[in-house]
Amino acid sequence: MAKAHQIAQWMRSQLSSAAARGFVVGLSGGVDSAVVARLAQMAAPGGVVAALLPCHSDPQDEQDAMSVATLYSLPTIRIDLSTTYDTIVADAEPALRFATSYAETGVGPSDHLRSRVPAANIKPRLRMTSLYFIANTLNYLVAGTGNRSELAIGYFTKYGDGGVDLLPIGHLLKREVRELARELRVPDHIVNRPPSAGLWPGQTDEEEMGFGYAELERYLEEGPQAIAPALAMRIERLTRRNDHKRVPPPMPDEQGGGKY
Repeated sequence: MAKAHQIAQWMRSQLSSAAARGFVVGLSGGVDSAVVARLAQMAAPGGVVAALLPCHSDPQDEQDAMSVATLYSLPTIRIDLSTTYDTIVADAEPALRFATSYAETGVGPSDHLRSRVPAANIKPRLRMTSLYFIANTLNYLVAGTGNRSELAIGYFTKYGDGGVDLLPIGHLLKREVRELARELRVPDHIVNRPPSAGLWPGQTDEEEMGFGYAELERYLEEGPQAIAPALAMRIERLTRRNDHKRVPPPMPDEQGGGKY
C-alpha cells in the first residue's frame, strides 16, 4: 500500500496548491476510475464525489460503477447525457451531411471504426463538461483516470477524458494499475474486465488500438526491439498521429508570424 499512500499524499498537495476542497471522479465501471476514486478518498476523506455519466452506455458499466461507489461509500451524482448527445448529433448531422461521403472524407467501408469516432468522441467531451460543472460548483478538482500506457500513445479524447486537473495514475502502466487495484480491494470482476472507453456498444480499447496492452507495455518498457517490427511501427504511427494531444496548441512566435 506504500504506492497508494504516496499517490494520495501527492493528491493532497495538489488540493492544497489549488486551494480546492476535494475531487470529482468520473466513475465508469472500469479499473482505472475505481482506483482513482479510492485514491481520491484516501487523499480527501469526505471530499470526493463520484459522477456517473451514462450516455447510451452499457447498463453493466453503471452497475459496476455503482458497486465501486457502494464499496467505498462514495456519494454519487448521476447525469444521463443520452438526450443531450442525441440533440447535438441530430442538429449537427444535417449541416455536415455534405462531408460524409467516402470521396470527401476518405473514410471507406474498411475504416468502420474510424468512421464512428467523431460522433463517439462527443460522449467523453460531454462528460468533461459535466465533471467541470460539478467541480466548479463544489470548488473541487477533476481527477483524471488516464494511465501511462494510454497517455504514451495519446489514446484519449482531446478535451474529453484528456481534460482534467490532475492525473493520479498517469505514471502507472495498465498492468501496474491492476496491481494497485488488487491492493485497494477493487472487485476482481472490475479489475479483470476488458478495458473500454464506452464509446459504443461492445467497444474495447485493444480492438480500437489494434494491439494489446501487454504488447504496448513491452514496447514502452523494453523498446521497439521487444515486439514484432510491424507492431512497433503501428504503435509509433499512432503515437505520432496523436502527438498534438500531449502539447499545448501551437501558435506563431514573434519571428514566425508576429503576435495575434
